[in-house]
Amino acid sequence: MGVSGFIKGFKLLHRTKPRIRLHPYGYIQRRYFLDTKILNSSDSLLPVLIVGAGPVGLVLSVLLTKFGIKCTVLEKNKGFSKYPQAHFINNRTMEVFRKLDGLAEEIQRSQPPVDLWGKFIYCTSLTGSILGSVDHMHPQDFEKIVSPVSVAHFSQYKLTRLLVKLLENLGFGIHTLEGPDSLDHEPLRGGEILMGYECVSIDTTDECVTATVSFSKEGKLLMRKIQSKILIGADGAGSMVRKLVGIDLKGEKDLQKLVSVHFWSKDLGRYLLNERPGMLFFIFNTEVIGVIVAHDLTQGEFVLQIPFYPPQQNLEDFSPEICKKLILKLVGQELSDIDVIDIKPWVMHAEVAERFVCGNNQIMLCGDAAHRFPPAGGFGMNTGIQDAHNLAWKIASLLNGVAPTSILATYETERKPIAVFNTALSVQNFRAAMAVPATLGLDPTVANSVHQVINKGFGSILPSSMQKAILDGIFSIGRSQLSEFILNENNPLGSSRLAKLRHIFEEGKSLQLQFPAEDLGFRYLEGALVPDSDDVVPAPELPTGRRRDYVPCADPGSRLPHMKAKVLSNFPSEETISTLDLVSENKVEFLLIIAPMEESYNLAQAAFKVAEEYKVSTKVCILWPADSVTRVQPGSKAKLAPWKNYIDVIEVKRSLDSSSWWSTCQMTEQGAILVRPDEHIAWRSKSRVVGDLYSKMKIVFSTVLGFESMNS
Repeated sequence: MGVSGFIKGFKLLHRTKPRIRLHPYGYIQRRYFLDTKILNSSDSLLPVLIVGAGPVGLVLSVLLTKFGIKCTVLEKNKGFSKYPQAHFINNRTMEVFRKLDGLAEEIQRSQPPVDLWGKFIYCTSLTGSILGSVDHMHPQDFEKIVSPVSVAHFSQYKLTRLLVKLLENLGFGIHTLEGPDSLDHEPLRGGEILMGYECVSIDTTDECVTATVSFSKEGKLLMRKIQSKILIGADGAGSMVRKLVGIDLKGEKDLQKLVSVHFWSKDLGRYLLNERPGMLFFIFNTEVIGVIVAHDLTQGEFVLQIPFYPPQQNLEDFSPEICKKLILKLVGQELSDIDVIDIKPWVMHAEVAERFVCGNNQIMLCGDAAHRFPPAGGFGMNTGIQDAHNLAWKIASLLNGVAPTSILATYETERKPIAVFNTALSVQNFRAAMAVPATLGLDPTVANSVHQVINKGFGSILPSSMQKAILDGIFSIGRSQLSEFILNENNPLGSSRLAKLRHIFEEGKSLQLQFPAEDLGFRYLEGALVPDSDDVVPAPELPTGRRRDYVPCADPGSRLPHMKAKVLSNFPSEETISTLDLVSENKVEFLLIIAPMEESYNLAQAAFKVAEEYKVSTKVCILWPADSVTRVQPGSKAKLAPWKNYIDVIEVKRSLDSSSWWSTCQMTEQGAILVRPDEHIAWRSKSRVVGDLYSKMKIVFSTVLGFESMNS
């Protein structure tokens, strides 16, 4: 299926509303031992129950807590994962982390220097010939021109550790079943992370969601019912919540099967630090083909990804000793300190859930529970964290009585198209990665076709040992294309292949890491926003698979552009911030940005009146042109009285010829921008608003909060 077909297929799915099936307790109970007991607890109704304590669930719990919403987190595993998994944190996610009590700064302090991880290296072994390399970091990526923060390379388990610490600082407790702090009989009041609890059934009424959770203690399987107003499934690619509510995934299954090997070697880390530092190493030789991900060269932490072809191959073919031998063949020299920590098979999919919201807007899916991407481009965790960022303020608005339940439906309206696009982009990036081995004479589609013939064709009637021998023999013949005899400049075939390979790297047609245009430039076309009156909804843009630079935009649904600004005050020292910092990090608050003009002050007055009626916090930012003032102006206080929630700032240009704020936004200074609590633009007026300002702002707020849909 082509990329355009992939997106069109998902557009059709997005219009359908499949029936939601909530399985009763008995549906699940049959899976468990007869020796179970259901505990009756005196839990009060939790505002939010989050299932899954990975980065997405933990980030959502942080955001909700900062917005004043109590929540409890369930995790089926008894401990937090120590497996590296995701490791690339993109610009937009780092912007979210800037608002989480210094998390972005902590990541930047803890990660390796960028010159140690910016490259992808293609070679015959880690000590052998280099076939090519691609540096994915451009100088402008770290100049903070389009964003106040840069991308990062930081393993998922380390991020989880920081998020848990952050939650503990916010008053959360970590409760295990074995420890003295177990809460198996205690009422839940919010602020708990419960380890070793699995959600096994879900039931809904108009008032609440009831989750039955199972846990083992002292050899017995116990059950407990937990009631909440809202339940979030952030429980990963194999989401039990998604299965329990009967939501299917659509897309491409089984793109590739792999075995992942987590190992440590300080000797290898030291060698690569000195000789060829990088993030990913794609290794092709006559004995083995694999990708080594360098999670931390200084500590010597790596993950090997190697193709896996069951049932001819099984996990016994990847024992720790065999994996050590494979690693040595990929390294190209002896290492004495290889320590294999974990070996696990996994399957690469490209799928998106048919629905993100169900159960009368009471149950939502986030992160991998809602979408499963190929790892190419690092979209998985980043998209999930941005799901949480989109959802948190909407949940808080509903539970604080500011918005109706329809506000939660906009989560799916906004985030599902982004997930569909990112899935297609990830698939395209994965296909680009396959161009390198194909150029070397190792077309992965041929390997997969051979495997299919053995599995389902004439080979399926052969004994399993013979099937394995045939598969190994064919792959060995394929890898012979990588011999030094063929792959050198003096061999016409090898010279031609190497020239094509150089062209792929130079043209940016290999696996890419950064997508600034998609990372910062994604836009919600409908949802909790007011489109421009003259806005023609563009056709879905197809991903190119190439890096494209981000162009700032202030269209409704877009992320607010970043520009440095100085807070005006009567103090000698004035703080320089990003325009993104004008949006509150500790409460659900809208931001209206205006220029210091009479008509704009009048608009702000109207916005304050409407916001007060809707009981939604709103702040006004008066953005002064560069070099126009040096101290706080008394005019704003007088113009906005009696309202006091405003701030005067002045734009800080990078150079004299830099565009002004309003030019960057492609608007006139008579315009105005209303920004949501997630830093996306809810509404804007490109020029002066005419007519009844109060009525205009009432329409804007009612539309964004979802009241207009109730009246229509």
